[in-house]
Amino acid sequence: MFRSLKRLQLQRRGLMTEKTRRKPSEREWVELLRESPVLRGGLLATFAAVLVALCVGADVERGAFLSAPWRAGGVALLVFLAGLLHFYVSHPASFRRNSRLVLVFGAMLVQLALFRLIAGLASTGAFGEGGERYGFLLAPYALAPMAITILLGRNQGMFVAVLCAMWGGLLQGAAFALPVAITALVVGFVAVLVSDGLRRRSRLVRAGVLVGLTVNLFGLMFAQIAGAGPPSIDWPQIGYGTAAALAGGVVTAILIGGLLPVFESAFRVTTDISWIELADLNHPLLKRLTLEAPGTYHHSLVVANLAEAAADAVGANGSMCRVCSYFHDIGKLVKPGYFIENIGEGDNPHDDLTPTMSALVITAHVKEGVDLAIKNKLNSAIIDVIEQHHGTSLVYFFYRRALEQQEEMQQRADEGESNPDDVPEVSEKSFRYPGPKPQFKESGIISLADAVESASRSLQKPTPRKIRQLIDDIVNARIRDGQLTDCDLTLRELAAVAESFNTTLRSMLHSRISYPKDESGMEKKSAKKKQGKGKSTVALSARGGKKTGALLP
Repeated sequence: MFRSLKRLQLQRRGLMTEKTRRKPSEREWVELLRESPVLRGGLLATFAAVLVALCVGADVERGAFLSAPWRAGGVALLVFLAGLLHFYVSHPASFRRNSRLVLVFGAMLVQLALFRLIAGLASTGAFGEGGERYGFLLAPYALAPMAITILLGRNQGMFVAVLCAMWGGLLQGAAFALPVAITALVVGFVAVLVSDGLRRRSRLVRAGVLVGLTVNLFGLMFAQIAGAGPPSIDWPQIGYGTAAALAGGVVTAILIGGLLPVFESAFRVTTDISWIELADLNHPLLKRLTLEAPGTYHHSLVVANLAEAAADAVGANGSMCRVCSYFHDIGKLVKPGYFIENIGEGDNPHDDLTPTMSALVITAHVKEGVDLAIKNKLNSAIIDVIEQHHGTSLVYFFYRRALEQQEEMQQRADEGESNPDDVPEVSEKSFRYPGPKPQFKESGIISLADAVESASRSLQKPTPRKIRQLIDDIVNARIRDGQLTDCDLTLRELAAVAESFNTTLRSMLHSRISYPKDESGMEKKSAKKKQGKGKSTVALSARGGKKTGALLP
């Protein structure tokens, strides 16, 4: 309220515009709920209660060890606690985010609930004669592992596969517990393998077929497909069983493909599939860059190549780096003519500005980029990269120019040629970007790629040694300035990033062989030309002679 009144007063005095800069629509209570320990405890208690209820309520014939229903529930609870401890140690970032806990454990509960539903339908004869075997083949073993692998990565997908296999066995009767547990474990691993790094939705169907073939193989091994062994082979039953296994795998893959956009929107996760779709260069902002700031557009393409190769070298998300690099400098669209890559042969507008004002114009492209990104509803990760790709680094060129002007004015004041009060004060803070510093690996890599690409343009006659020295200087300067302290890049990974930059830049700035002129061809053309001139001269002389002869008496 007080801020609003203050804004109104400043607007009336003409000291503030009525326009406000756009900010991501993130409220404090949403952030509080996202990382609230109390809410996290409630969610985990709910998951545990639902899991125990599923195991206790399973009306199946159990072995001697799990003869009492409460024993199955107790084992399931112990497995849950062990898995929770493993998740806390191995994936602390996901554990702290309540939405990730809902996604991971919710996907597992959905798979277990479908296990229980299909097993119940099979026991009632819903699948006809031998329905329990068809229930074994139709169970969605790959649902949670495949979905979590695509959304969060293979490590968390493996975690889900192991827990789902253990709990899946507890939901089955004594006759099916071990086959289901082993099948769920191996099929889960296969699902993680075939869906890791998936970049096209069409490949999901292929992954579903591979999952179905794996289920079919275990169906044959555990004699869940009738007539699978000699001496009598019931080929129709084998065909029905194979079709059921393939149908289960393909339907699971199609279901995941259809629900992926919902999961991405609800849990603010962007998969490689979506990053590939976002890499379309026909986006309106990128089209504007090609027309209004072609130098910035080309710079962004080169940064994308550098960042993607470096990200792949250290196991980061290369597709994300490429897309974010495309958009990281869109703020330059507001004043494209003030950036060196777009100035060209014309006058430099910074010649008419003070160094402080020039620095303001340069640093403002970060805030302007965030404003454009929010207006065009870009991905939240792209907005983060736009904010962070310069960190709090120094606009050194104009800072140095300001120091030189200050020194010059001070000298004139010392000589009595000007007033000492006219000597400007130079604050380093006024020449730094607003930040924040890069907060994750991909943002740090793009920040370095941006600096390396810009500096490489100033290299005269680039050689491998010069390129290597330039990259090392920039990386070491960023480390000394503390720009990489908040991201997860280790020194080993920074060395790999620098090596990747070196390889990519050397291929981009390679030299060409100086081709000699074709002297023989030039001589032939010259001779023909001279010969042609001689013929024309003779012809003219002949014609002139005729004319002259005609005029003679």
